[in-house]
Amino acid sequence: MENNNMYLPYLMKIDKITCEAPSIKTFKLKFINKEDEESFNFKAGQFGEYSIFGEGESTFCIASSPTRKGYIECTFREVGKITSALANCEEGNIIGFRGPYGNTFPIEQWTGKNLIFIAGGIALPPLRCVIWNALDLRDKFKDITILYGAKTADDLVYKYELEDWKNRNDVKLITTVDPGGETKDWTGEVGFVPHILGKYPPHSNNTIAIVCGPPIMIKLTMPILMKLGFTNENIFTTLENRMKCGIGKCGHCMVGNNYVCKDGPVYRYDELLQLPLEY
Repeated sequence: MENNNMYLPYLMKIDKITCEAPSIKTFKLKFINKEDEESFNFKAGQFGEYSIFGEGESTFCIASSPTRKGYIECTFREVGKITSALANCEEGNIIGFRGPYGNTFPIEQWTGKNLIFIAGGIALPPLRCVIWNALDLRDKFKDITILYGAKTADDLVYKYELEDWKNRNDVKLITTVDPGGETKDWTGEVGFVPHILGKYPPHSNNTIAIVCGPPIMIKLTMPILMKLGFTNENIFTTLENRMKCGIGKCGHCMVGNNYVCKDGPVYRYDELLQLPLEY
């Protein structure tokens, strides 16, 4: 049944926990109420509020694709009180979920285009949703490239999926780690993401770039994309910083006159440039 109370969370059972990297876990969540499962819909790019009863709630993207029914997934890093409480959960535990909230990646407008995903560190989860969305609708898109980097090989998330993407003949995967972060058996690139992007420059013609990562990575990546001929309208990113309530009531995510939870979290680069420099 439809949840008409914006503050009332769905009850979700933790069906599976995957340890992705140090202090980073993925939860596969299933609805307790079958009617909730059947009526629930979301689109790539939206987020939710995940709660531990008696502790509070925290904001993460929905990391799974809307093409995969019957469950949702979230990936988070243990950094504070609420994420620590989540990290202490076990499979079978019940948590709360409010959502979906926010706008979406306009994937339906990308039909017939090349897609390049550029991500750094823990910023791959917000892109994983749209990556799998595109791969599950693979015949709608042309070339798909994924460039993903982290500080060390251990810090790469979704290692099992990276291997899957690497072995597909319809995806080009480039992984990299920061200098000094490689292991003895590392076979990927070594270097910061913007440097590796310059080493493997994508064609900008008929191509959408989806970028998410630390601010310094985005700052250094954008000039490279511009030099390659990408326009502001063909670059997208997603933001989760400072969101609390998810529905534009608390004001924590307000930047200028913009509510990231309602006007975002997905932004074209030209829209991002209009936000105050504080962001």
